[in-house]
Amino acid sequence: MLSAKNIRKKYGPLQVLKGVDIQINKGEIVSIVGSSGAGKSTLLHILGTLDKADAGEISLNNQNLTRLAGKKLAAFRNKEIGFVFQFHHLLPEFTALENVCIPGWIAGTKKTDVVAKAEQLLQTLGLSGRLENKPQQLSGGEQQRVAVARALINNPSIIMADEPTGNLDSVNAKDLHQLFIDLRNQFNQTFLVVTHNEELAKMSDRVVMMKDGTIVNG
Repeated sequence: MLSAKNIRKKYGPLQVLKGVDIQINKGEIVSIVGSSGAGKSTLLHILGTLDKADAGEISLNNQNLTRLAGKKLAAFRNKEIGFVFQFHHLLPEFTALENVCIPGWIAGTKKTDVVAKAEQLLQTLGLSGRLENKPQQLSGGEQQRVAVARALINNPSIIMADEPTGNLDSVNAKDLHQLFIDLRNQFNQTFLVVTHNEELAKMSDRVVMMKDGTIVNG
């Protein structure tokens, strides 16, 4: 479903990615692991079109992403790729429900349909009583679940998560791991996760190990 070939990226004289090839199948949970500086987050951001590679090709659902730019690329990203980061990046002035709705409204989906879908997602994620709460009124685990609901609102082909449990305690981290598995089982949702968390990596279908800007196994 997602395929990348010969991805290269350098920042100044530093070659961060040295010709990376990776393929992700639909319904897979794949974890990318490796030491700090291995290139994990850089690769994830390039695959998610948040950053641009110096060389290589990326395709998602047979769409060549390296040929998209500007508004077309932004629209494709908003529809096809969901993101979950270490810090939830929820907008503090909006409620949980509104935060989840925003990508759907950006996509131009009918407002009432987006709200109904957001309510359903928040209910599925155990937050039905928190719809009108603003982020500062939610626990860290609840905030991250709202971020997951927001990532799911447009039925993306893939969710890309960069250290999603890095800011959570062990109990909430374990809950988030299980949530990813439940979402895969329930919706056949695909996940690509950068993590230092060994427990999350072990629960994945496949682990990709990076070292010095290359994939060494997986």
